Amino acid sequence: MSTLLAIDPLLEGDLFWTPLLIVLVKVLIVFVLGLIATMLMVWFERKTIAGMQNRVGPNKAGPWGLLQTLADGIKLFFKEDLLPERSDRFVFRLAPYLSLVPAFLAFAVIPLGGDYRDGNGGMVTLFGEQTRLQLADPPVGVLFALVVSSIAVYGIMLAGWSSGSKYPLLGSVRASAQMVSYEAALGLSIGAVLIVSGTLSTAGIVDTQSSIGNWNIVATGFVPFVIFLIAATAELNRAPFDLVEAEQELVGGFNTEYSSIRFALFFLAEFMNVITMSALIVTLFFGGPQPIAIGDTVLDIPLIPNALEGTVWLMLKVIAFLYFYVWLHATLPRFRYDQLMNLGWKILIPAALGWFILLAAQRVGTNAGWDQTVVTVSTALVLIIGYVLLNAAHKVSRNNREKNGASF
Repeated sequence: MSTLLAIDPLLEGDLFWTPLLIVLVKVLIVFVLGLIATMLMVWFERKTIAGMQNRVGPNKAGPWGLLQTLADGIKLFFKEDLLPERSDRFVFRLAPYLSLVPAFLAFAVIPLGGDYRDGNGGMVTLFGEQTRLQLADPPVGVLFALVVSSIAVYGIMLAGWSSGSKYPLLGSVRASAQMVSYEAALGLSIGAVLIVSGTLSTAGIVDTQSSIGNWNIVATGFVPFVIFLIAATAELNRAPFDLVEAEQELVGGFNTEYSSIRFALFFLAEFMNVITMSALIVTLFFGGPQPIAIGDTVLDIPLIPNALEGTVWLMLKVIAFLYFYVWLHATLPRFRYDQLMNLGWKILIPAALGWFILLAAQRVGTNAGWDQTVVTVSTALVLIIGYVLLNAAHKVSRNNREKNGASF
């Protein structure tokens, strides 16, 4: 097998019927779980915001309105599918899938459970075979998730371009600029996690976070987590960064010309991405399926095997972040576009790069046996000087623009 698959013992050596069936079952579970989780996420957001705004929310279709999302999906499926006359028909049809598929691909490398205690590394036994409760655990799992999450912008960009209308095109251009602006900060914040963990494997990163003191939110100094959370929110096009769907300005954004099931696929991808990114945040910074532990004291859930208990802990942590995203949606107003760009380029990228350099210097100092205090203070002074010079450059550039006027 390829070295990309060799970490999971299930895929080492010759593949017979049992390993192949286990892999197929994993694929089916990840796909079905993603669809069901997305449906529940739509319901959860509508009910939570309704509660915050003193409304009832969906309550007719199914118990507590749980089937309302399914009813909406069936309605959209049977609505007329329109194709604009001036559109590029092949690309117009393809674009929704380019947004949806990356969400499922990123979910494939998330550890969904497993026994990480006593050095088990997340391994479980299924039908006599040792494996992990995740679809794939490549040695470059984090990079894979980062790559496929960035591919989703092509679906949005091509959707706006292929519509043959200027308003969707403006929305898609806005989306691509937003993605580029925050992708660098997102990658640099992940780099801080990789320095601390020493591995690109998602299962390996979870394995290093055995207690709260070892969680990467603590080990990296909290700053990379804040940067990752803000950048991820911008990449998800969630409030207050939902400028891609600024209805007041762009009629309806990049998906203005879409209808029927293709219209629904974009929203399915958006909500699926929220779940995937929340699971990735939990995996990178909060121990993933690892139970909450303080030192040697582990908060154990009784009567549940360790492998399934990991799944319960992952769900609880992910739900906490899903509520956080809904809370932001119901609370914060939308950024102006210049504020969005300034935050990404002038604050998040310099902060992420500076913190990455600081952690790298500390790691080099530790390996070389240098005094950590001297290394930290020296690196911090260099970064402060660089920040002052950067602000001075911004000030000079702003003054020149005010003096000479815009050049375009």
